[in-house]
Amino acid sequence: MRDNGWNSLLDDISSFCAKHDIEVPNMVDTYVVPGRVRRHEEKRTVLHHFQVELFFQVIDLQLQELNSRFNEANTELLLCMACLNLSDSFYAFDKEKLIRLSKFYLKEFSKVQYSTKELDNQLETYILDMRSNTHFVNLKGIGDLAEKIVEKGKHALYPLVYKLITLVLILPVAIATVERAFSAMKILKNRLRNRMSDQFMADCLILYVEKDIFGNIDDETIMCRF
Repeated sequence: MRDNGWNSLLDDISSFCAKHDIEVPNMVDTYVVPGRVRRHEEKRTVLHHFQVELFFQVIDLQLQELNSRFNEANTELLLCMACLNLSDSFYAFDKEKLIRLSKFYLKEFSKVQYSTKELDNQLETYILDMRSNTHFVNLKGIGDLAEKIVEKGKHALYPLVYKLITLVLILPVAIATVERAFSAMKILKNRLRNRMSDQFMADCLILYVEKDIFGNIDDETIMCRF
């Protein structure tokens, strides 16, 4: 968007302004800074102000935030996950990236009879089946896809593909749980409790994160347990 998005954005804004009778400044005019006039200030055009000083700066800030949150491995993982998107007749499907996705979960795939060639064959048949089967046309997301695959018994035909789908569905939940744990850790392990053991802290975190569940357990049950 930084390289190619400015012209289309400017066209959209200009059409919006024209529709609502909003004056559009001439982009080649000299930009005048509101407020006190500075004699030695470098002159620049209106286009430079909006494109460089506003548009590019906002995009660069967003890119910086994305790069700090998503490293190269996380980005590749997300791109591979996107290949399971079922919109436009599985337009985003990419067999090579899905095989790459399986390599992020070697521990999970070691539990089943697995080989790259076997997954390759299943993906090849799977995509032909999905695109030709009317039952998989109007689904809204990967969650619906997983349910329909089980409903139609396809999970037995494509067990490795189904395992990939379930792992992709679990991933956002796992990330959210970790984020909640880190947030709770800042509250529990404060300046007065900075010497608590790892096991005690883990037990406290479970109680804090899942307080809605533990709040329903009465004291009598806890005393009988311990």
